[in-house]
Amino acid sequence: MSAFRFRHQLQARFRDCDLFGHVNNAVYFTYMEEGRWAYWRQLTGDFPHGTLPGLILARAECDFIRPIRPGERIDVWLGATKIGRTSITIDCEMLDDKSALVAKGKAVMVTYDYSSAKPIPVPDWCRAKLEEYEGRNLSRA
Repeated sequence: MSAFRFRHQLQARFRDCDLFGHVNNAVYFTYMEEGRWAYWRQLTGDFPHGTLPGLILARAECDFIRPIRPGERIDVWLGATKIGRTSITIDCEMLDDKSALVAKGKAVMVTYDYSSAKPIPVPDWCRAKLEEYEGRNLSRA
């Protein structure tokens, strides 16, 4: 069982695999992105563009623990772990159906104003919603 509160379930598809018969390493990042998108929707709704900040990916990393095979069910557990002035860090663990760790990762998302092409501060309502959901203060010390 993961330490994170939010879980997104998926199943590895045949098209996710490479010629070695396991999920290609680049697809792990897609799985984490699908989890982040589901997490964001859970917290904010269906993405009302007029009220939500833009988000861009500034950093992504993944530690590959073991290969994922086609057809495997994977639980993507994740949560916000840090909020900076213009960024939100989201950590992730991917577990198989036996709750064994298959990968773990991290993403830094930047709140962004696409019209000015510049980062913007994380809105207070967004910070409050993430901290309420996660049950702790996520601001940098």
